[in-house]
Amino acid sequence: KSLEDALPVFKSVKRIFFLGNGGSNSICSHMMEDYGKIARFRTYAFSDSSLITCYANDYGFENSMMEWLKLHFDSGDLLVAVSSSGESKNIINAAAYALEANGKLITLTGFAENNTLSRMGEINFHLPIKNYGIVESFHQVILHVILDTLVV
Repeated sequence: KSLEDALPVFKSVKRIFFLGNGGSNSICSHMMEDYGKIARFRTYAFSDSSLITCYANDYGFENSMMEWLKLHFDSGDLLVAVSSSGESKNIINAAAYALEANGKLITLTGFAENNTLSRMGEINFHLPIKNYGIVESFHQVILHVILDTLVV
């Protein structure tokens, strides 16, 4: 899929949820701010450390993001799931929930081409690179290009 495939998905939603771990979580927090401020979407990210530890303690890390989505995510919302490996169980569980809730799913992955998360997304941006820094950097660039194209 391409940028042209992703634009109609973004344009068709009012709320966007960004999920990732580690460096990808930082990208998600950044994109939550930019997509809200610049493109005027209602945006959310699971990036507050108190929130993360609360949900991880009560539901287990692998279910933490999914349980948070259950409270906030509605049919027609968009989940942007970012995972370098595409194999993070917490991201996969959240993505599965978003699909069950009749949401839209765009994934950004790296490493192995046929990873679990990349097979789930309506649209997947995949980088066949096995280096976290490079994959994360390109994921951020891709999300910025989409944003910049949306507001032109």
